[in-house]
Amino acid sequence: MPSVPHQDDAHFMRLALAEASAAAETGEVPVGAVVVKDGRVIATGRNAPIDGHDPTAHAEIVALRAAAQTLGNYRLEGCSLYVTLEPCAMCSGAMLHARLARVVFGAADPKTGAAGSVLNLFDHTQLNHQTVVQGGVLAEEGAHLLRGFFKERRVNLHPLRDDALRTPDDRFQVLPGYPWAPHYLSDLPALDGLRMHYLDEGPAHASLTWLCLHGNPAWSYLYRKMIPVMLASGARVVAPDLIGFGRSDKPKKDSAHTFTWHRQVLLEFIERLDLRNVVLVVQDWGGLLGLTLPMEAPERYRGLLVMNTTLATGDVPLSPGFLAWRSMCAQNPEYDVARLFSRGNPQMSADECAAYNAPFPDRGHRAALRAFPALVPEQLDDDGAALSRRAKAFWSTQWKGQSLMAIGQQDPVLGEPVMRALHASIHGCPDPLLIPQAGHFVQEHGEAIALTAVRHFNA
Repeated sequence: MPSVPHQDDAHFMRLALAEASAAAETGEVPVGAVVVKDGRVIATGRNAPIDGHDPTAHAEIVALRAAAQTLGNYRLEGCSLYVTLEPCAMCSGAMLHARLARVVFGAADPKTGAAGSVLNLFDHTQLNHQTVVQGGVLAEEGAHLLRGFFKERRVNLHPLRDDALRTPDDRFQVLPGYPWAPHYLSDLPALDGLRMHYLDEGPAHASLTWLCLHGNPAWSYLYRKMIPVMLASGARVVAPDLIGFGRSDKPKKDSAHTFTWHRQVLLEFIERLDLRNVVLVVQDWGGLLGLTLPMEAPERYRGLLVMNTTLATGDVPLSPGFLAWRSMCAQNPEYDVARLFSRGNPQMSADECAAYNAPFPDRGHRAALRAFPALVPEQLDDDGAALSRRAKAFWSTQWKGQSLMAIGQQDPVLGEPVMRALHASIHGCPDPLLIPQAGHFVQEHGEAIALTAVRHFNA
């Protein structure tokens, strides 16, 4: 049954449009809904079929379920539902079953609309309940959201996968000490369409390429104090963000992350960029993964600069410091990344600490931060343990390049005892460079380390 607009329709439709915008930010088709009773919003909903793996999770259904819980009754008599797009047959049927008094929609849907465009389920007098329908309220605003969403997917060289999130670009504007242009790729087989970010500075055919791999919960920002020194020597610097970190895409599910998959992405990345004369620079997970890479193509590598990290082989117990870190992450999955950096690095400014939070605006973007502590191999048959044992043998008996180790001595997680054990496994590695004031994130004292490393690997 058609109706005439009410004076409050535009107000409530704007609330539904806000829900639609929020859906778009998570990669869902931008449709939003609100349920109103007696002039008050009692429930909201936004499209979520992708996130919930639920074909029924349209904005209207989400809102109807929430309204029924609020009222304690599946009958929503006296309620009005506002939705930014004409409802489909499924949602229209649910609205009729709920006995809504009124349905107000924005843009018409010429493909699946069941309130007048393709068919009109509300226009059957045989039904035992009649719901009043009003269409076209702020229709252009709703259509604009939909056009923008699908246009981006048509023209974007790296469209966002439905099961991933992408941190908005404005989170990375004007970060202190990080002036470099972003580079992206998404066509590696292992990525399967996920967009990976990396820095690539200096001459493409430089005599030396520094490949800088970060750990958890850091990203390529961690190397901002080392990169200028490396570039000043005439070298090339490549610093990727692991998937789930930095400006790279972030799978929504914790279970998307595995040791073997992240390693495969890095192997394909190195091959795609055809990196040669590489000095591998690693710390934390950059080492857990990175130290397993050269054995697959040793001809690409000239050197190793290794900072607070380890090889988790499954045959040696993990350090007490790491086990404490893993326990903390499990108990406090929403820990403040900026605060973590500030505690161990009093010399950092507040803006520098805050920059480490930039990739993670909300819980949905933090799946990698939750997943990575549990991915460190602990038992012999854990994912990555056998690879790490192979890598340990490679560094002990087959490594022919130069090496340099720097140890942040204040690190309670992967500090000097762990690093001394790793040092014993790297053939030809000279005595470590000890950094008494540095903690786990050694790169925050990286300028001096980089100066020493440039002299060492150019000697």
